[in-house]
Amino acid sequence: MAKFFRGILSGCIVLLALACGAFAALLLHAPVFAEGKGYELYLSPSSSALTVQSEVPARDKLFLPVQGESVRYDGDKRDELLTRFRAEVLFTEEAAGVVNYYCHSPVLGESVLLNGRAVNLHIAVSKEQTAAGTPLIFGGF
Repeated sequence: MAKFFRGILSGCIVLLALACGAFAALLLHAPVFAEGKGYELYLSPSSSALTVQSEVPARDKLFLPVQGESVRYDGDKRDELLTRFRAEVLFTEEAAGVVNYYCHSPVLGESVLLNGRAVNLHIAVSKEQTAAGTPLIFGGF
C-alpha cells in the first residue's frame, strides 16, 4: 500500500514539474508589447528580410526562432512605453515627421550597438501613430 502511494506521489511530482516547465516556456515566449496593430516578429537579428506578420504573437513565438518584434499603436504612446520598460532615451533623430527614440531598457534582452550605445528599445512617433520595436524597428514606418 505504501508503495502505491509513493508511486502516486512520484507521478504528481512529475506532472507538477512538467506544468512548471510549460509555464516557464510560455513566460519566456510572451509577446514583449501589449497588443496593437501590425504585430511583427523578426526572424533575423539584423534586418527585415525575415519578418512575419503575427495575429497571435504568443503562439507564433513558441514555434519560430524570434530575434525581435515590433508593434504599432494609434496616437503618441512614447511616455507610456518609456515608463513600462523603465527605459532611458540614449539619443534621438528626426526624419520625415517621425521622431525616433533609441533607448535602453533593463527589462528587455538583447541589444544592438548604435552610435557606440547598447540599444534594445526603439520607439518611433509620428502625428498619427507610434511604433515600438526591440531591439529595433525594421522596415518602414
